[in-house]
Amino acid sequence: MKIHHHLSDELLLEYASGNLSEGWSLAVATHLALCPECRRTLEAMEGAAGALFDKIKPAPSTSSDSWEAMKARLVAEEVTEKRPPVPAKRSPDHAFVIPEPLRSYLGGDVKDLKWNALGRGAYQIRIPTADKDTQVRLLKIPAGKPVPEHTHDGREITLVLAGSFRDGSDIFARGDVEEADGDLLHTPHATEGEDCICLAVTEAPLKFTSWIVRAIQPILKI
Repeated sequence: MKIHHHLSDELLLEYASGNLSEGWSLAVATHLALCPECRRTLEAMEGAAGALFDKIKPAPSTSSDSWEAMKARLVAEEVTEKRPPVPAKRSPDHAFVIPEPLRSYLGGDVKDLKWNALGRGAYQIRIPTADKDTQVRLLKIPAGKPVPEHTHDGREITLVLAGSFRDGSDIFARGDVEEADGDLLHTPHATEGEDCICLAVTEAPLKFTSWIVRAIQPILKI
């Protein structure tokens, strides 16, 4: 499997620094499970950050119990804070269509899933998270069919898990990721031969150009 479309360095840096919310982290971690190149880039980023951290001299402590106070704070945060997904395995899991950590969120692989119809042969599964900033869903687009033309209010990440789709002159297949925002008006089109299954993370509902799709959008929750 050759991956041609990778995560941006900016997104990987956010992930490495722990600044991504759960929905975005889930998309990044799932891509990392499939992409050796991005795993190597992440490891280089983490190595560089570790080297810089080692050079930082700690400030003199003004209190004898400052370390105990810091440990207590860390324990409290670990208990109360919803942690992002565990980083992806360092080797792809070829036995499954859906890799970890996404498979655990869904409760199984493709054969175990219960899809909700969107119409015209398309299906979705909304994936609950504790993250209030994103909407996370698994989509299945019929082979040869398009997604209605739309743009975005904010960022969108789409990760292909099976099949492929065409967007303009680009083809996105298993492991490929597309990052989009409000500057992109597009009509992704599933290629022939196999339904396209992908993970999509957005921070706002899509903005469709068709008034018919906009009319039913609140019902479909897309």
